[in-house]
Amino acid sequence: MGRDEIKKYSEDTKIGVLCGGLSSEKEVSLRSGKNVYEALKRLGYKNAEMIVVDENISEKLKESKIEVAYNALHGKYGEDGCVQGILEILKIEYTGCGVMSSAITMNKEYTKRILSTNKNIIMAKSAFIQKGDDIYEKTKDLKYPLFIKPVSEGSSFGMTKVNKKDELKQAYETALKYNDDVLAEEFVDGFFVTVGVLEKENKAFATEILEIRPKTEWYDFEAKYTSGMSEFIVPARLSKEVTDRVKTMAIEAFKTAGCRSVSRIDFMMKDDIPYLLEINTSPGMTDVSDLPAQAKAMGISYDDLVLLILNSAGLNK
Repeated sequence: MGRDEIKKYSEDTKIGVLCGGLSSEKEVSLRSGKNVYEALKRLGYKNAEMIVVDENISEKLKESKIEVAYNALHGKYGEDGCVQGILEILKIEYTGCGVMSSAITMNKEYTKRILSTNKNIIMAKSAFIQKGDDIYEKTKDLKYPLFIKPVSEGSSFGMTKVNKKDELKQAYETALKYNDDVLAEEFVDGFFVTVGVLEKENKAFATEILEIRPKTEWYDFEAKYTSGMSEFIVPARLSKEVTDRVKTMAIEAFKTAGCRSVSRIDFMMKDDIPYLLEINTSPGMTDVSDLPAQAKAMGISYDDLVLLILNSAGLNK
């Protein structure tokens, strides 16, 4: 796939690359935003500008007279429907998913509830723990090891692998530093794969599948954002049948959750069965991020990817 011949927006369009933000993923978002901004400049969008998001984002957007927002925010307020709601109120078209799907997919528990309505989607057994719940009672039917994670956090912040019951309390308290609600999920002893879902001319399609083999025990923050800490294999070493199954499940999850424009779907593979972990509605666009690598493997350069996502702005209505 090459560059779209037609640009949806003229090169004079005021494009604001929203980055930074108020979440624990601020620094990653700034890296994504800088890369996207530089790509837009290379693509000829002379009025593109980086907008570092803070509590005054509404005023910044109005003062800058932004016409289209490229959402490069990650985590709370940027990926959970909040900034999307502001953009809706200001009548500014934006990239990525809309308010509803962003809010749902930011919450791992509610993502699982929505996706469970689709019988073709497989997920690991889990338990939802709200503040004040008895964590031992809630997890009594789960098999160790477990992953304990905040329900609404990204980049593996607050996430701990628990091998036995006496490690549970500390892991739970770590997750509570990020969210009041926590998800306990059975560990799938397999390997990690991830696939992007993009839209072109209102039709969703999957990227190549990326297989990730971290040098850490599991795919944590260090493995995700430190060059050389993970081995990336793309296309993933899967049979054609399994590859097609993963891509189909990713697109079905994308549609079931009401996603538009762009997302990245993460899976654990075990015995050729893909267990869906989560949907990321604002995938990283850094030098070591997954989505650009997935796109590159199918002939979409970084700049082409940015243009494709920009052209999908406004689909999230």
